Formats: sequence, structure tokens, C-alpha cells
Amino acid sequence: MSIRETAIAALHRVLATALAARSPAPVVLRGDTIPQRLPPGGLVVIRDGETVQETAILSPLAFAIEHRAEVEVTVGGATPAARAAQLDALLADIGAAITADRTLGGAVEWAQPGSPEFQDVEFEGAAAARAALIPVTLWFTVAGSPLA
Repeated sequence: MSIRETAIAALHRVLATALAARSPAPVVLRGDTIPQRLPPGGLVVIRDGETVQETAILSPLAFAIEHRAEVEVTVGGATPAARAAQLDALLADIGAAITADRTLGGAVEWAQPGSPEFQDVEFEGAAAARAALIPVTLWFTVAGSPLA
């Protein structure tokens, strides 16, 4: 398994473990589509994202990688205030989980959540939802090739 894949899997594992304690707990997926029905605790989808920067380190050859994964959070609720409150609490828990273990169990050198981007989401025949997209920058070093 590549270091990039290990890092994203570790981000998924850290968030799934931390958010499992919430009541009701959100469903935490990786790279999946948003279902038509939102679970009561909300939905968290980790997207692979993209490599932002590769810096070569010579002797021995290695690459310092800056990779930006995305955490997509969607919640439902009867009112805009309820949706905003549920989303805010979920975002705070996600931030706390990442900052409590910046190395994601040793998978990366550093993980840094960024500022969320918010949007209202509507599904045909369903209640409105509130969503946020959180960039999570993962820094790690790979030997030999950026694909390792």
C-alpha cells in the first residue's frame, strides 16, 4: 500500500473512531456517494483529494509530499438552526479528532484541518440539508518516487 493510501486510510480510521462516540453517530465513508436519505447523525465522506506539492530531497532521493484530502460533512434537520447546530458540533469533533493525533497514528508527519466551505443542499422530495467541505492537508515523506 502506498504512503498516500495509508495516510488517507488513517484519516478515515481516526474520524470513524472518534465520531462513533457521538449519539447518534454519523456514518463515516470513504470515497462514496451521498445516499438519498441522510442518517440521523449525519454523513461524513472522506475524499482522496489531490497532491498539492512534491519537493525532492536529495541523497538519498525522497519526496516531501503535501496532499490535500477532503472531508465532506452533511447533516439534516427540521430547521435551519437545527442543521447549523448539528453541523457545527460535528465540525468541532472532527477538528478535535485530527488535532488530538496530528500524525494519524504514525501514518503522516503532520495533519492540518483547514477552514470549512459551507453550502445548503436540497434533494428532490427530501428535507433540506447543510453541508461543509473541510480540506485536510497531510504531510508525509516517500522514498524514491512520489508514487510510493
